[in-house]
Amino acid sequence: MERKTGMRIGVLGRLYPASAAATINGILVRMVAAGATPVMERGLAERMTAAGMPPASDTEVMDRAEDADLHMLVSMGGDGSFLDSVDFLGAVPVPLLGINLGRLGFLSSTRLEDVDASLEAIMQRRYTLVERAVLALEGCPGFGTHNNALNEVSLHKRDGAAMISIHAHLDGRFLNTYWADGLIIATPTGSTAYSLSCGGPLLAPGCDAMVITPIAPHNLNVRPFVVPGNSTLTLHVDARGEKYLVNLDSRSQVLDHFPALQVHRAEHRVKLVQLEGQDFLNTLRSKLSWGLDIRSAKPGFEVG
Repeated sequence: MERKTGMRIGVLGRLYPASAAATINGILVRMVAAGATPVMERGLAERMTAAGMPPASDTEVMDRAEDADLHMLVSMGGDGSFLDSVDFLGAVPVPLLGINLGRLGFLSSTRLEDVDASLEAIMQRRYTLVERAVLALEGCPGFGTHNNALNEVSLHKRDGAAMISIHAHLDGRFLNTYWADGLIIATPTGSTAYSLSCGGPLLAPGCDAMVITPIAPHNLNVRPFVVPGNSTLTLHVDARGEKYLVNLDSRSQVLDHFPALQVHRAEHRVKLVQLEGQDFLNTLRSKLSWGLDIRSAKPGFEVG
């Protein structure tokens, strides 16, 4: 296929619900109208075709980001799709934009109703790039080369009964033994996600730090702990059960042995597209309802 000379924009998403196919196709048509060439990840293209709505004409298909000559990658969906896109890119230095077809949208911050204005800004290069730190996990070969996480690395018990013990060393020095349901090591980006729900602090994206957050610790005096971003955390797990879970963002592996795991900052960073009016503070106010008087909010449902 002859390639256009305009911007090549990759497209990736989960296609959930299936009705999102029509929405995605509408965005593809608008990309072409704006002078861009959409390049869709093959799995999404196949799912759209199976749903009875194949990708719009002029859409190319890609298997790997490194072979697609992309100028930008657009994630269609919620934050889960955004994290999939980060994994798809790996260390490929292509800027990433999230269009929110989901619910909360901390990472996928571009609203569907703003797509036309966003595409115009992108084609005119009216955006800035912000870099976010990524974590790397060593010692768990089941992830292969996909051993990075934008939000967090977490360890978690697999059964519902016994806690696990996690012996943690920070830069070679003993830190603590965590008796808990699990442990989260989060980036500043991930501090608004799982770590936050477990009582961890919010970190501004520019902080050179990681936060270690226990999940339901047995000792209530064990609190989240912020450490320098260039730290290396070594983890040894003891579990009464035979297996436990290791998670990189939304990807999981079940381990039936107890190797030493190391978590540290990856060598590469993720480049995020920031359009005018989008910044971390605005996102906090809108997504966490800061400044909202909940007494005046309407209830979500009525009983009776």
